[in-house]
Amino acid sequence: MCGRFVSTTPSADLASLLDVTSWEPTEALAPSWNVAPTDPVPAVLERVDPDTGEVERQLRVLRWGLVPSWAKDRSGAARLINARSETVDQKPSFRRAFAARRCVIPADGYYEWRPVPAADGRKGYKQPYFLSTGTLMLMAGLYEFWRDASLPEDDPAAWLATATILTTDATDRAGRVHDRMPMLVPRAELGDWLDPANRRRDDLHDLLQRPADGNLLVRAVPTAVNRVSANGPELLTEAPDPLGLAD
Repeated sequence: MCGRFVSTTPSADLASLLDVTSWEPTEALAPSWNVAPTDPVPAVLERVDPDTGEVERQLRVLRWGLVPSWAKDRSGAARLINARSETVDQKPSFRRAFAARRCVIPADGYYEWRPVPAADGRKGYKQPYFLSTGTLMLMAGLYEFWRDASLPEDDPAAWLATATILTTDATDRAGRVHDRMPMLVPRAELGDWLDPANRRRDDLHDLLQRPADGNLLVRAVPTAVNRVSANGPELLTEAPDPLGLAD
């Protein structure tokens, strides 16, 4: 799975790099070196403008953890941070979004953990690793809108926009750390992935790629990452690797 990641590219740079035509600078997010489930995340998506009928590429802030439109409440969001790419078009929680509400979530890289057994009088612990391609990663995602039926439909507080990240079997270096990894969308294929009119299931699956064909850069990082409250560039400092999994 992908349960934490790093996102530090400024919103203005994302808008320029990804040809965004509509975004609200007031919604820009601060950089985060420890994005966790239910945090706000930047996402690039395409929506039809109701006034012009034109498709706009938007940079929006979504909450990480998808809440299906039919859910009774938002309580299950933390459980739906990932969707398996192999079955995403079959699961009730994701299939509608896969058909028409796809996005990418930009990231510098992501974290995974491996247990280190107790030894020499020291308790066992979880060692975090940072995995990346060395460049901006466009993680494939889905987004959904959920309405709080207890509030009027025209009340902005009634609506919640959420997202999930697609994953697949991990290979090569990434597979040494965890058996799952996020799927990426190549920048050249971004338009096809985001296009809300594109509903060709097989073609959509063909657009998804393993990052660096699984040959990700892997390094051990400080265990401070284990605390959700920790944040800052020091979290990416290279740390001793007790399991020998880093490059």
